Amino acid sequence: MQPSLLCYRAISDWLSGQLYVNNRQPHDQVLAMLRVALYICPQTVCSSLSMAQDAFSMANRLSGAAPFQLQRFSQDGQAVQLDFAQIQIDGGLELAEQADLLIVPATGSAVARTLAANAELLPWLAQRSQQQIASLCSSAFLLAAAGLLDGRRATTHWALADTFAKHYPQVRLHSEQLLTEDGHLFCSGGAQAGLDLCLHLIALHSSETLARQVAAALVVERQRGLQTRFAPLLPEVEEGPLTPLLHWLRAHHGEAIDLERLAQQAHCSPRTLLRRFKAGTGLTPNDYLQRLRISQAQQALAGSRQSLEQIASAVGFADRATFAKRFKQLCGETPGAFRKRMQRSG
Repeated sequence: MQPSLLCYRAISDWLSGQLYVNNRQPHDQVLAMLRVALYICPQTVCSSLSMAQDAFSMANRLSGAAPFQLQRFSQDGQAVQLDFAQIQIDGGLELAEQADLLIVPATGSAVARTLAANAELLPWLAQRSQQQIASLCSSAFLLAAAGLLDGRRATTHWALADTFAKHYPQVRLHSEQLLTEDGHLFCSGGAQAGLDLCLHLIALHSSETLARQVAAALVVERQRGLQTRFAPLLPEVEEGPLTPLLHWLRAHHGEAIDLERLAQQAHCSPRTLLRRFKAGTGLTPNDYLQRLRISQAQQALAGSRQSLEQIASAVGFADRATFAKRFKQLCGETPGAFRKRMQRSG
């Protein structure tokens, strides 16, 4: 048994004996056992793996009906050595092919190393069009590299968003989203969001009641549905002629950018760009860029300990004062107040 499951088992035993004695209610619906396969590789983040295992194991204990069959798989079916433990494996890729749901735990921030180490997995992953697949945090890079996310909505950790956008412009990245769901593909951004996604999958395949019970047992708030960290500042833009330019802006928003440079990037005159940009987004290029920068700053404020000066510089503002003024104009509060609110809610 994983160490983290020991304390959660004690909690679930207490819950079963105290909260639900003579008060067990049938769940919203009962489905056949769902086969869940977790992918393990040397780059797997231990805490992300443990979190996913804990959530589904807790669901089995609290439901009394064990709706989830949880198994671990690797490329070769052999045990995998992680930073703090050797993880025993139930099988290889052939086992995963029989699963109903594949979960890929976070793989850390060394993206290039992870992709190189898992190169042989990608063709196999690309063929999984009939299976539900959930990526936790940074493992969205594996799904994108396999081509599964082309033209689809996705998210990942905010600190990796620029790298993701630069390498996979064909993916509709929404890094402001905690969770995304597009067809059979699910993504989450950040550690806590990974647990939110597991709860969402438990609700989807068993019941909302069970998901809330698991959240209570793990002492976390159940965020129902696919919610944002905060109100998005950027308009939803359909795929079209502006898409390459918008991806380029996301990847280069921290640089000095003026209308002339944008027009060169778009291969048109400044006047033509202004007309096309306003028609496609409802904003001028400068307004869009300012909102993009503030949106990126929101993510940094919510998920890092960087100073306001560091964040202002990283997202493309000349100084803290200009950044703070623009932030308050768009968000209705100061950067410091926003950060405190995110810390209280997260």
